[in-house]
Amino acid sequence: MNSRTTISIALVLSLLVAVIPSTAVSDEVLPLSIQSALKIRNVPDQALSIYVEDLATGEVILAWNDAIARNPASVEKMVTTLVALDTLGPAYRWKTEVSFLGDIQDGVLDGDIALKGYGDPYLVTERFWQLLRDIRAAGINSISGDVLIDDSYFAVGDYDPAAFDREPLRAYNVSPNALLTNFKVVRHFFEPANDGTGIRVRMDPDLQNLDIVNRLRIANGSCRGYQRGITITPNEDVSRITFSGRFPSGCEIYSMTRAALSHNEFTYGLFRSLWEESGGVLSGAWRNVVLDPNLEPTLVFESLPLSEIITKVNKHSNNVMAKQLLYTLATEEIGPAGTEAKGRQVVDKWLAERGLASTEMRLANGAGLSRSSRVTAKHLSELLRYAYDSPYMPEYVSSLSLSGMDGTLRRRLRNNGLSGQAHMKTGSLDHVSAIGGYLQSRSGRRFIVVAMLNHTDVHRGPGEEVQESLLRWLYDQ
Repeated sequence: MNSRTTISIALVLSLLVAVIPSTAVSDEVLPLSIQSALKIRNVPDQALSIYVEDLATGEVILAWNDAIARNPASVEKMVTTLVALDTLGPAYRWKTEVSFLGDIQDGVLDGDIALKGYGDPYLVTERFWQLLRDIRAAGINSISGDVLIDDSYFAVGDYDPAAFDREPLRAYNVSPNALLTNFKVVRHFFEPANDGTGIRVRMDPDLQNLDIVNRLRIANGSCRGYQRGITITPNEDVSRITFSGRFPSGCEIYSMTRAALSHNEFTYGLFRSLWEESGGVLSGAWRNVVLDPNLEPTLVFESLPLSEIITKVNKHSNNVMAKQLLYTLATEEIGPAGTEAKGRQVVDKWLAERGLASTEMRLANGAGLSRSSRVTAKHLSELLRYAYDSPYMPEYVSSLSLSGMDGTLRRRLRNNGLSGQAHMKTGSLDHVSAIGGYLQSRSGRRFIVVAMLNHTDVHRGPGEEVQESLLRWLYDQ
């Protein structure tokens, strides 16, 4: 056999190895497609952790740095939602209590109306409107007194919304609250006026106690640029927001969502706006109170069930809702007032009781919006195995984004057969990219998959490229 023949055979063998999927890979080898994705972006392979396990057999398909604790970003929500589902059950509901503190005559409440929150994570405008409909159905059209607000069920303490990234108006930085309404955010809409001389600004919900100062000017140009040239300047208590800058004439309409007011001011503003919009009369203002615990509420408004709540948390990666879950675990298992520290205690106890404790794990706020969160890929896979073997597996798996179809994966993994094949939770922070969940391969095998990449700028694209390389390789197993 001559040297040319030897080289040809070696070349053929190397190509076969590259294209024929193996059933398992040792912890010393990464699939070539993943190596290539890392190399082309100059990302060291030691910045990556992967753990893949066959759900049916328990066989480890791929383990790479799986014992190194890394920042999981929003993949942390998978832990919070699993503990909540397993502890509270899928049918758990929050309540919001309403009390009429006065006599009712001819549709007029001669006194105050009191609202007490118990942490409903999804008391958005539409749901709050339904609560007000229940009040109207009780025979009240006019309220002579104030709106009393009791949010004492949670004790959030001093919370700085600018602490994480100096973006205090961003929706993801909103603090938890026992009477959280509409996530404490307003959607602002901007569009050129009909006469072409200025910019109209409107907001939803339309809060009368939020002062908007419009100093926007119109500028010729296409609809582009950071925030379309809009600069936002809040006053100290966020009761006034000033919009300035030059808005492109090429924009027919543009919207942005930002936090506003304090929690209780927001709830009062939403109450007044919706109440008066439906023809009701409110004569008073608002007060923060702690109601007598023996006070019997006039009516109780229930939330959506927990099974629907965790779907909104995981599919859309809602940070404040995840924090609400952690505080709720605190109140249900330890007692009010709920705190973040108590919530972490509940999670630690849950892990220990199920033999799932880990010294490497550091749960921050339940949402993953933290630089200090840590977990290993192997530990996350153990939690995913527990979830898959639990009675609530269908509710948990269906709460995750479906590749190429909904949630944070709606625009990803649409090609090469991957659409609809993976239920995953994604996570992304500056220099962090992570994913975890379940994948069904082309042959029908099901896998637990966890991948975390912590390195400079991986959130700008390299992280997703590595994840897709992993899932494509695994799909062909």
